[in-house]
Order: sequence, then structure tokens, then C-alpha cells
Amino acid sequence: MSNPSLLILPGDGIGPEVMAEVRKIIDWFGAKRDLVFDVSEDLVGGAAYDAHGTPLTDATMARAQAVDAVLLGAVGGPKYDALDFSVKPERGLLRLRKEMDLFANLRPAQCFDALADFSSLKKDIVAGLDIMIVRELTSGVYFGEPRGIFTEGNERVGINTQRYTESEIARVARSAFELARKRGNKVCSMEKANVMESGILWREVVQKIHDDEYPDVELSHMYADAGAMQLTRWPKQFDVIVTDNLFGDLLSDLAAMLTGSLGMLPSASLGLPMANGRPKALYEPVHGSAPDIAGKALANPIACILSFAMALRYSFDLGTEADRLEAAVQKVLADGLRTADLMGPEGGSPVSTGAMGDAVVAALDASLN
Repeated sequence: MSNPSLLILPGDGIGPEVMAEVRKIIDWFGAKRDLVFDVSEDLVGGAAYDAHGTPLTDATMARAQAVDAVLLGAVGGPKYDALDFSVKPERGLLRLRKEMDLFANLRPAQCFDALADFSSLKKDIVAGLDIMIVRELTSGVYFGEPRGIFTEGNERVGINTQRYTESEIARVARSAFELARKRGNKVCSMEKANVMESGILWREVVQKIHDDEYPDVELSHMYADAGAMQLTRWPKQFDVIVTDNLFGDLLSDLAAMLTGSLGMLPSASLGLPMANGRPKALYEPVHGSAPDIAGKALANPIACILSFAMALRYSFDLGTEADRLEAAVQKVLADGLRTADLMGPEGGSPVSTGAMGDAVVAALDASLN
């Protein structure tokens, strides 16, 4: 039996730095747990543009289609702001998502006990928070036609079209219900059925999928603006939230900041199963490329490390090892180690990117005792 395959795309800014710490984790699993991955590496984003004049080559796209999972660091930076829209670094990421048909974006919002004081909300509201937002990723207003900037009379008008088919809604709904069965068995679907026809269809399709296939899962519906309010009022009422591309973009960033640090959160983008039964998948930290701190050993690698933990769980069916890695991160934070982004007002000495990665490896070693 062949080893599971993983394509690493470090990208731009702090991407290569945080990915170097993930490579330490991958090496640890090979040496200590006999879990050997066939790892390859390639370019994406600005790094690919610098080398090839495109943010993603056809050859890299083909490699991404062939492996069991893709792990991406970050793309973009002010260096590329003047590029034509068609070759901006972010187009490489969007092409990966679109051509791999990664329609379900999983964004966990988990508040580690050691970091509960970092949230802008009161500690009792966020302590123990563990929710999952499932965002539809390949359709909706970001992809609908017609779109563009046109001239009507003597002025310009910008047009974007919100468009969803029943099948697009159904498959992301199924992803949410399947996840809920492994968690708290509760799904809240968010849309704007009060003012948008696409929202009406969304609600009807999600309800039908529930009634026909997942009647054991608790389902509720909520308007997306009310959902935003409830996320800041009492977020622990939710387990899995499923929503469309635009609202998912907004709500997942809101939920991320409930935890106190955007730099701590991973994500997964999943598609349909391949021939081996594994879903096509891309894993990436939520944070950006942070070019202002690139090369300074200040970046927090935990979001990228936790993205690999999600790969262990969702692509490789290694839930026990994913738990082990997440517990190692919890221990490091509980022991008081902090990178610069996690330093509180009391001050202290932050650890470097590499030192944080080394500490997670040490905690993994301790988990074997």
C-alpha cells in the first residue's frame, strides 16, 4: 500500500516560515508513529508569479489534482498590488478551489482555554467555544453571471449575481449534516430568505435534505444578519453553521475573532471523493501572508499546524493522531508559550516561530510517555 501523498504550497510572506514548522510535525509522525507521507513541494501565488509569470502553473494544478491533500501557507502581498487582476497571487488559490471543486469550506472557531482572555468578548461567553462554519465555496455571488462593471447612460454600474442551483446547495448541506453527526448533532442554516430568492431556495433545499436524509440531526434556520448578532451575543448556542459563499466569508471571519486571534485558526476546503474514497482537499491557515513580519521569526505557526491536524482527520482518517496533535498545541499554550501575536498587556518575552514549532514537537514526544 502506498503512503498518503501531500503537496505543500508554502506561498508568500510568512507562508514558508510556518510551513517549515509543519514539516517538523510531519517528520515526527514518520519517525515516532510510523506514519510516512509522500511529500512534494511547489510554488503558488506571488512566488509562482516571480518564477513563472503566473500564480499557478498547469503542472502544479495537475499535481494538486493527483495528491491526497494539499497544504497551503499564504498568498499575496503589497509587492503584487499593481499586477493585472488575472495574475494576482490570490488567483492561484481561487483556481485551486475552483478546479478541484472544493465546495465545502470548513472554518472551526475554537477558543483555547489558555487564550480565552484574548477575545474582545467576556471570558464566560467564549471559554470552551467550539463551533464549525461550513461555507459553500465555489458558487454564489463571487462566481455568478452576469458580473462586471458596465456603462449605463452616463454612469458606470457594478454587477454581481447571486446564483445557486439545488444540487450546489444540497451537497454543502450534506457536508454540514455529516459533520454535525460527529460533533453536537446540531446544524443552523443561515441565509436571507426574507429578501432574497436564492435564500428561499437555500432554506427549502436544506430543509428537504434534512427531512429526507438526516432527520436525526437538529436543524434550525436563521437569517444571516441575525446570525451575526447571535454569534456575538452567545456563540456557544451553535455547533455547525452552514451558509452560502458571501455570508460564510463574513460570518467565519467574525467567528474567528471571537477566539481572540486570527493567527490561531485553520481551515479545510473539501470536494467530492476521489477513487480512493478520500475527498479532494486543501488545507490552509486563516491568516494572510503578513509580509510586514516575514523573515523575522515572529509568525505564529499554530494555525498551519492545526491545518495539518485537520488533514489528518478529514483526508487520512487519522482522528486519534489529529487529537494527539491538537492536544500538544493545547499543552504548549497552557504552559504559557506565546508568539508575538499572543502577547498580552502584561508583556513578557515571545518565542520565535521555530521555538513554537519545537515546543509542539516536544509536547508530541511527551504524549508517548
